[in-house]
Amino acid sequence: MENVLVFKTREVVGNIRKIREYRYYTQEYLAAKLKISQNAYSKIELGYSKLTIDRLFHIAMILKVEAANLLTLNQHDLIKIIADDDEKT
Repeated sequence: MENVLVFKTREVVGNIRKIREYRYYTQEYLAAKLKISQNAYSKIELGYSKLTIDRLFHIAMILKVEAANLLTLNQHDLIKIIADDDEKT
């Protein structure tokens, strides 16, 4: 069970990192928006810090994605959805 949780956590933070990079946002930018240090933000992406529900929703808003997509989609599918949405706007 613990291995599944570790894997899912890595997937979620990997999705966050991929979308951040896709949007050309730096860790410093997200950290400033979240009102935390870059080091604290880095620990979230590395999976060293627990990601709270509030923080997940805040990150999703900054990244302009649905929080549910960060939780359920793999990186490839998530990028495809974001790219398709960007083309529509």
